[in-house]
Parts: sequence; structure tokens; C-alpha cells
Amino acid sequence: MEALKLSNFGFAYTNADPTFSNLNLSIEAGELVILVGATGIGKTTLMRNLKPEIAPVGTRHGRVEVFGKELAFMQDVEPDPQVGYVFQDPDNQIVCDTVWHELAFGLENLGLDSSTMHVRVAEVAHFFGIEPWMHRACAELSGGQKQMLNLAAVLAMQPRLLLLDEPTAQLDPVAEKNFLHALFRINRELGITVIVSTHTPEAIVDYATSCIRLSSDGLEFADMSVFKQQGDPDRQLRLAGTVLGADAKDVVTLDEVFFAYSRDARPVLRDANLRVKQGSMHAVLGGNGSGKSTMLQLIANVHRPQHGKLRNTLLNSQALLPQNPKTLFVCDTVAEELAEWEQRCGYTPAETAEMIEKYGFSAQINQHPYDLSGGQQQKLAFAKLMLTKPQLLMLDEPTKGLDGAARLDIAYTLRRYCDDGGSVILSTHDLAFVQAVADTVSLVFDGEIACTVPCADFFGENLFYVPLHDEFSRLMQAELAKDKE
Repeated sequence: MEALKLSNFGFAYTNADPTFSNLNLSIEAGELVILVGATGIGKTTLMRNLKPEIAPVGTRHGRVEVFGKELAFMQDVEPDPQVGYVFQDPDNQIVCDTVWHELAFGLENLGLDSSTMHVRVAEVAHFFGIEPWMHRACAELSGGQKQMLNLAAVLAMQPRLLLLDEPTAQLDPVAEKNFLHALFRINRELGITVIVSTHTPEAIVDYATSCIRLSSDGLEFADMSVFKQQGDPDRQLRLAGTVLGADAKDVVTLDEVFFAYSRDARPVLRDANLRVKQGSMHAVLGGNGSGKSTMLQLIANVHRPQHGKLRNTLLNSQALLPQNPKTLFVCDTVAEELAEWEQRCGYTPAETAEMIEKYGFSAQINQHPYDLSGGQQQKLAFAKLMLTKPQLLMLDEPTKGLDGAARLDIAYTLRRYCDDGGSVILSTHDLAFVQAVADTVSLVFDGEIACTVPCADFFGENLFYVPLHDEFSRLMQAELAKDKE
């Protein structure tokens, strides 16, 4: 039986060119399908169109059928429990204070009686191993636990088709593996059809039955074998970082730094020590909730440590890219957003226009930043910060939602930025990106810096923090070779 069928389906946002047209697709029940495509090509838009209650506003043509029933796109459409949806950002989906109430929330909206709700909550809690934190506050959970909670809450409504939009983009490597294994069990053991939109297909390709690519030409099935190619593990394929002399000065130092969000809260950082050299690309890794984002905010003077010493010599020439790029957006259009700081920071309209061209925003200059895809928002925020020409860049998950080409461009830009004397502190779960461009890696664990070592040493000795393949490093080396010719 067909779980999903698209017949000449197309969509256009209001007063905009079509995002895609005449898409045709058939997915059989029980499949686990990967959806890939370039940043901004329309993957999220397509996925949301498969669940009418969250479908974007615009014009549609053609048909969408789920298990033989045509979807109706109209205002105030009733939620359809047979289609479940998991968003990229876990915090965008959680609406209740506690884990128990979050698991029951969707069931209450379906009007189920209390005994049925208790049974379903018990089933999914046991399936996902959630019992130990059933009565915890959602705000206390790690990113991996939040995403697992979202998956469990959706599964409690017993969908037949499960849609996931970049579900592991904000998960650390261990949490990502646990999440994908749970997804595999859902597909194989429960027979639920799964479609996963992702920019990192190599992480899930071993679980998938097929892969679909969305491009300007439409939808087509892709060869999954290209995502399974592994590099030679004995070769050091990474872009050589800046050669830092022993006399390179520290631009950021943390000495025994302690920070907690309240007096009664568990410390986020305690006895944290860090040295960041001028001209270096310093990556900070660690599990969800380990304190990486908080550390960046402390360095940027958003928060101040309760104990210890923190010194940032570039405080007056810094830029912080937060994990949620929307927090930087205050204007009505992309063009206005990039031009906002022209007078304050001294860059010119010509430089703004160059940045619009460089990052491919020519067709979106009049769009509201919130109407961009997640990856496009990430690029817009990065471009806005780079226009200010800071001496210190602090980046929190800068490659989230970006395809390979966009990640490569960001990596190359940052590498040249460091070669010109700029300093970067990078917090990310994108291990391939770190391996390709970082000079030094620090691992945060239990509120402390567990280690700070050269990048090659970190990946050469680690068991879990290992990129799935080295293709990204190969591409970076190729770009470096071109630059030297």
C-alpha cells in the first residue's frame, strides 16, 4: 500500500515564485526514506505540506494522498493523528512543563479518555526508556532527552506516517546515535513509515530503505551508496590550520570559572579553565547540556561568572552567533537586516550588496527573515555578523541546517578569517566540520574542561567523537589547493 503519493504537486508562498512545481512521488508503507537537497530548496516546506495543520500559507496545485486519502488544506483543519511530525529544534515543539504532561498533551487534544491515555503514555515511556525522568521538568532535560521526548509524544498518538525535519541537527554524537536507533526500531518493529529530511544522510543511511533528492528539477530517487563511502582512517585529511607560535597571545582566558543560573540551581560550569590563542580556530565540544552555549555567553559578557576569572581582550570587537539565529533578526526584509548595522559598524552599502550576492540572497532580498528556511536563516545571521568585521567570532552551532556546499563555504571563510588574524571560538556537534578547520579542541564535561588538545590528536584518540566520513575534509583540502595555485 502507498503511504504517500504526490501527483503534480506544487506550492508557492504568497506573492512569491513557486518553491517547487509538479512533484511526483510514491512511497510504500513501511519504508524509511531520507530526503536530501540543497539549503533553501524547499525540503521543510514540502514536509510541512504533508501535515495540513502546520502547512505554510500559500498556493497549492496537484494532489497529496496519505494512505489513499487526499489531504485537505483549509483553515482550522482538524489534526490528523495518522501523520506525526518532529521538528528540528526540540524547544519549538515542547509545550508543557513536565515530561508526563508533554506525553499526554497530544492525547488530550485527541479527546481520549484517561485510561487510554495512561496506557499509551506507559507504552511509549517504556519503549523509549523514559521512566526514570517521567516527572522531571522539561526545561531540565538535555537536548537529546528533549528530542526523544518529542518523538515519544508524537508516537503516543500512533501515527502511521512519521515526518522528521533535521531531527538530530542539535544533538551530540552519542545522543544522535541513540535517537537514530530508536527511529530504526519504530520503523522496523512497529511498521511505521518514516521520512527524514537531513543534510547529513551518512548518519542514517544504514537504516534507510531509499533516498529522495529534491532539486529545482523536482524529486528523484538518489543512489544511497555515495553516502556510505568511507575514507581511509589512517590518512590525516584535514585543512592545515594556522601555525601558532609559542608567543601567540591569549585573547580569551578562563580561570576556575563557576556559573549557575540561580543560587539553588546545579552549576553549569565549575572550575572551568580555557585559553584561546589569537588567530586560532578553537572548537568546544561536549554533550547536550554540558555548558558549551553558556560558556560562549560568558565570554561574550552576556552573563558574568559568580566565581573565578574571565578575561576577553577583544570584548569591544566581538560577535556572537547564538544557537537560534532568529534572535539577531529585527527587520522586515533580508536586505534591511544586512544593512541594519551599516552606520554603527562602518561598512558600506556596496559591502552589503556583495554579501547578498555571496550568500545567494538576491531572490530573497524582500522576504521576511522568518520566512527563510532554517539553513538560510543560519547563513543570513552569519553574513550579518561578518559584515561587522569583528576580531573575535563566537559561533554556536553555525552549520546547523546547512548543506555540504554551504558548510564548505562557511569553513573556508572562517579559515581565511583566522589566517588574517581573527580568532574563532566554535561550539558545535558537527564533527566533520571541526576536523576540517579547527586548530584546537576542548571537551566540556561535568562543568569542567576535560581536555584541550590539538585537533588531530583529539580525533586520533577518541572513541565516540569521530566523524562518520572524511569527505568534508577532502573538499576543504581541494579548496586550499585552489587558493594556493
